[in-house]
Amino acid sequence: MLIALTQLLICQLIGEIIARAFNLAIPGPVIGMGILLVVLLCRKSIPQNLEATAEGILSHLSLLFVPAGVGVVAHLTILGDEWQPIIGSLIGSTVLTVLVTGWLLQRLHKGDKDET
Repeated sequence: MLIALTQLLICQLIGEIIARAFNLAIPGPVIGMGILLVVLLCRKSIPQNLEATAEGILSHLSLLFVPAGVGVVAHLTILGDEWQPIIGSLIGSTVLTVLVTGWLLQRLHKGDKDET
């Protein structure tokens, strides 16, 4: 478990280094997840210890939302002042997600029909 956790943290560290070195707007952990994805795709399998560690982390995923919830409560005045743009962003991103997902599913489903 310690080796797999170290591998995950190394991917995150590499992502942080890339994000800061190139001044990217993408967070380092997201870049690290992309790096991990590429590594796993190249291996064409997930190592057993990495899978067990990931399942252990995911089983306690709800704990990772506690800091975000505390941050929201700590900044309630800002949320109260900026509620209109926040609601607009939430609605807009939801609509955009539904539209892109629908379009993508239609494209993928169309590809299935062509194969038969």
